[in-house]
Amino acid sequence: MSELIISVAGLRGVVGETLTPDVAMRYAAAFSAAVKEAGPFVITRDSRPSGAMLADAIHAALNASGRDTIDAGIAATPTTGILIRQYHAAGGIQISASHNPGEYNGMKLFTAEGRVIPKQPGSSVLEAYKLNQFHWVRFGGLGTKTVCSDSTAAHLQAVLQSVDAAAVAARKFKVLLDANHGAGAVLGVKVLKALNCGVTVLGEEPNGQFLHTPEPTADNLAGVSTVAQKELQGQKAKYDVIFCQDPDADRLAIIDGNGRYIGEEYTLALCLEHVLAKRHKEAANPSGSAPSAVVINCATSRMSEDIAAGYGAKIYRSAVGEANVVDLMLAKQAVFGGEGNGGPINPAVGYVRDSFVGMALILDMMAKTGKSVAELADSLPKYALVKRKTTVELAKVPAMLDKAAAAFKTLPCDRMDGLRIDHGDAWVLLRGSNTEPIIRIFAEAPTAERANKLCDEIENVLH
Repeated sequence: MSELIISVAGLRGVVGETLTPDVAMRYAAAFSAAVKEAGPFVITRDSRPSGAMLADAIHAALNASGRDTIDAGIAATPTTGILIRQYHAAGGIQISASHNPGEYNGMKLFTAEGRVIPKQPGSSVLEAYKLNQFHWVRFGGLGTKTVCSDSTAAHLQAVLQSVDAAAVAARKFKVLLDANHGAGAVLGVKVLKALNCGVTVLGEEPNGQFLHTPEPTADNLAGVSTVAQKELQGQKAKYDVIFCQDPDADRLAIIDGNGRYIGEEYTLALCLEHVLAKRHKEAANPSGSAPSAVVINCATSRMSEDIAAGYGAKIYRSAVGEANVVDLMLAKQAVFGGEGNGGPINPAVGYVRDSFVGMALILDMMAKTGKSVAELADSLPKYALVKRKTTVELAKVPAMLDKAAAAFKTLPCDRMDGLRIDHGDAWVLLRGSNTEPIIRIFAEAPTAERANKLCDEIENVLH
């Protein structure tokens, strides 16, 4: 990685190469200068060993800018949003590189509303950073750092209130949680125990020594699936469900008790099915009420569209990126939303992708229906979604998209985010990553064979 990857929502880089203490301090100071609200800043981090060093630099920069800071230590990204609202903070910074390998780290910016910073204010921060438009205060105006004594209580309560906790508790589910030595177990164990689950944790200590490559894909979670398969007792699974988090715990992938990888796309789809079914059942007159709005991004499986249609809900697609999804959710007053990378967003808890929301809703769904997670997943609409990626200099991505658009000019194409090509019964999306020097290729079709063929066609054009 030759350059720092920086966007309107934050930055990521290799620690000691592109991401240095100086970069972190200047970016934090630029954030402080761009934020007009009074109040402290909440600082959290995932479990990466470099996080403590970067936190010290960020606290120092913000205090030197005249801002008070609250150190909440190792916490999940969605917890950051909760804490900002709890402390009436002016904003916050989560130190995390999400699913990137261990040598990376990053900074994700949050607004006073407890959400990832949207494009316009994020652009102001980026401009201030590039132009060094910040200043240090004199000794009498320095801010101070305090330590948050309990980072999880408010988030735990919000998650539990979003489900029928008593119904889940009565089932006494057995859960394997793959926290992968990330930040997820800090709250994850508390959520599951509060729901009366028997909990086994892989990688509970949040030390950043990942047991496997962090992104919760099928290949990376093969070892977790094997653990479940080895622990089958006769024909009965030891676990009812296996939950797998990324290092900052805003994404969730699912494995069933027999070790079958169900995946990230099903996290959002299952949550959406449960939320809309519950709303439909509780509505006095579903057919006469305004349709519920749901927001997903343009790379999310068509499963969610089919589920929404089944309940008469209106679904909207945004550009990829949590901030884009949240912008549209707020504009459409959406009852639910998220991204197909395992990131459900429940406004009742917060406008941040949240693995704990996913775990609680799926357990609630299992409790209310009496079905296993495998049965629930198998009952959803069936599509094959293939995801590939190719390392590429990000500066070359626009030309590659233009080349692909020219090759498929007879088909409907959308440039809202990258290039999305509509094949009628299938679609393909190409887009440069906001967090890595890669181009991603997504293809969804009725069969895996067709989805892979569509990916092959695109790759042949690009090369």
